[in-house]
Amino acid sequence: MKLDSIRREYRFAALTKQSVAPSPIDQFKEWLNDAQNANVNDFSAMSLITSEAGGFPQSRIVLLKDISANGFTFFTNYDSQKGKAIEKNNKVGIHFFWPELERQVRINGIAEKVSREASVQYFNSRPLESQIAACASAQSTILTSRSKLEEQFKSLQNALQGEQPECPENWGGYLVRPVKIEFWQGRESRLHDRIVYELVENSWKVKRLSP
Repeated sequence: MKLDSIRREYRFAALTKQSVAPSPIDQFKEWLNDAQNANVNDFSAMSLITSEAGGFPQSRIVLLKDISANGFTFFTNYDSQKGKAIEKNNKVGIHFFWPELERQVRINGIAEKVSREASVQYFNSRPLESQIAACASAQSTILTSRSKLEEQFKSLQNALQGEQPECPENWGGYLVRPVKIEFWQGRESRLHDRIVYELVENSWKVKRLSP
């Protein structure tokens, strides 16, 4: 496979300062809606980037579960690697990539736990099997075998007898409050459009960057 010879042009759309919404959240919602309408696989999937002092940045895919004027919400185990990293450094990055639309969005923000009530409400809305899995798995800890995990899941499933488990105390949501959001639109000849919103004194400033 000769990766250095792979080429393709980007011709889907253009992006200008005049065409974007005044609010980056509104602009993001518009692009997210476009991705859904274009049947992009896992259009709400995002790469969450965390880092600890002196350590390597860590990236993993999580699912966006809410978008509001305050920011972007996802849910996880607070004792996971990402949860522990956020506890030490709550400055995070988020990256969305929609290749079908030749678009990506990069976000810098501050992560904070959502309320316990919001976490419980979302936990209770999940399929029963997902609830049981969240309780049965000690996320990010060493697992001796796949069968051990399946045994833990089955044991809890049998004990519950079809009832919902309680939302674990160490499971819940994070809200990422954005301070910078970049919208990237692929363009022909690699002259890509990059429009950036930056939060300055509680007001969003918009600028264009060179590709």
